[in-house]
Amino acid sequence: MSDNARLVIDLDRQRMAAMGAKDVAMLNKLLGDDLVYTHSSARMDTKSSLIGAMESGATVYASVEPSDVVAQDLGSTVVLTGSAAIKVNSGGKALSFTVRFTDVWTHRTGGWQMVAWQSTKS
Repeated sequence: MSDNARLVIDLDRQRMAAMGAKDVAMLNKLLGDDLVYTHSSARMDTKSSLIGAMESGATVYASVEPSDVVAQDLGSTVVLTGSAAIKVNSGGKALSFTVRFTDVWTHRTGGWQMVAWQSTKS
């Protein structure tokens, strides 16, 4: 596994932990301003709307636990695929489910940022 692949897998774990901890400062660092985040429900968010929903309490992630993550190192882009167990309170409703995901990170001035997420319930 390449150094970029290992680094991005670690950064994605940090991003998932930050979602569970509601660590907005970390999310602002790790998420690209041009983020396209497609939830398993097909709802789409931008960086601003994703973080805004977390800050308002409309979406509260209790935990996001990845597994079976594989990285494709394409140079300045790394594509991750894997599974995640998600516990979230969305719109006042507690949900617990697993997803398969594709996650895209790109290297920019200042470091790696996630620019796309697509998940499907498994």
